[in-house]
Amino acid sequence: QVQLVESGGGLVQAGASLRLSCAASGRTFSDYAMGWFRQAPGKEREFVAAVNWSGSITYYTDSVKGRFTISRDNAENTVFLQMNSLKPEDTAIYYCAAAESDTTWWRGHSWNYAYWGQGTQVTVSS
Repeated sequence: QVQLVESGGGLVQAGASLRLSCAASGRTFSDYAMGWFRQAPGKEREFVAAVNWSGSITYYTDSVKGRFTISRDNAENTVFLQMNSLKPEDTAIYYCAAAESDTTWWRGHSWNYAYWGQGTQVTVSS
């Protein structure tokens, strides 16, 4: 089992930055690829970004490329999502998730991610 707890969400104006954190506990953190997903009101959950076990390989959905950066600190069992130049359409609940490294985690399909946090709200005002 892996327990995940997100933090860092909040209410910001368009153009601002936020840094989300996700603290993991339980099994060995570096055994897992990590991802961030988000769900806006009335919409399905969507993939945002993912990082491999070492932090050397990252993937992003097109809408956040160049604005968001995913990273991880295996010594601290934490994954981060740095979000810059935020837009109102980034408003959503953001979830971190863990996937076994032998899955196709990079494809961004939620079913590859076995463990999920409770989410943190990000609201961007115009």
